[in-house]
Amino acid sequence: MRKLIIWNLMTLDGYFEGKSPWDLTYHQLAWGEELRAYSLEICRQADLLVFGRKTYEGMAAHWVDATEELEIKEYMNSIAKIVASRTLAHADWNNTRVVRDIVGELATLKAQPGKDIFVFGSAEMADSLLKAGLIDEMRICLVPVVLGGGNPHFKPAETPMVFTLLEARPLKTGGVVLRYAPAPAS
Repeated sequence: MRKLIIWNLMTLDGYFEGKSPWDLTYHQLAWGEELRAYSLEICRQADLLVFGRKTYEGMAAHWVDATEELEIKEYMNSIAKIVASRTLAHADWNNTRVVRDIVGELATLKAQPGKDIFVFGSAEMADSLLKAGLIDEMRICLVPVVLGGGNPHFKPAETPMVFTLLEARPLKTGGVVLRYAPAPAS
């Protein structure tokens, strides 16, 4: 059975992007050789990426013509991708298909053989997947900055969600990669 894993960078005050869409300048505070190596490790671990529409549009706009991180660029452009959207009719980025019922689709895909499935960014969709109980692991790089506002990674919930720490990997940049699994229901 494949794992469904959320991967994102987040500020100390809980934001995955700043006050305007795609304000990700804080990522540079955590980026370095260690986070680059970790990103390549994720590349080897996955055979499918999943994005919400907004993240998909930003990723496609960046990685198609990226001039830096060519190894990651090659991976991002060649791997199979799904964009969850109720408004897109088609996806132009290489190896991407549009899915309307992302919860149903990922439940089916998790049961099939293959490597892990990663959700990059896409906090609103990730929230839906968490609430549906589909997430096997959450990986967050905690970036040592307080933005004071922006788009929060975690959305309001009716009940608390408890997680078990699997790993904490400090980076020389001051960031910390945290791996969590949903705690078993008691």
